[in-house]
Amino acid sequence: MATLLRGEVPVILQPAGSVQYRGAYCPVGVPFSEVRRGPFDGKTDLAVVPDPNGDLPKHVSFGGGRIVYEYDGRDNKDRAVYRYAPRLSPAHQSVMDGVAEVYAEHQLKQQGGQ
Repeated sequence: MATLLRGEVPVILQPAGSVQYRGAYCPVGVPFSEVRRGPFDGKTDLAVVPDPNGDLPKHVSFGGGRIVYEYDGRDNKDRAVYRYAPRLSPAHQSVMDGVAEVYAEHQLKQQGGQ
């Protein structure tokens, strides 16, 4: 966990919930459960700073804004929970296309072809 400065709130990044992944891109042949996975899920060495009203940022992003996580309340350890937001993440489609390639290669190997 990151060392917190005064006023900072610890963060945990989690997979997308139904609100975040509903309607998100999922290529043919890829289980929809893969859409939920964000590249930084489980990360806990982050913190956010509330605005002057005490509200936390609605989104945190990584990779120059290409990966987005959306605020989803607090957990039982009083950490801010941010869930992967595939519909808001510009990198999501290219990542899922890569996942589809892996699934297709695996399918070919299972069928005896390479």
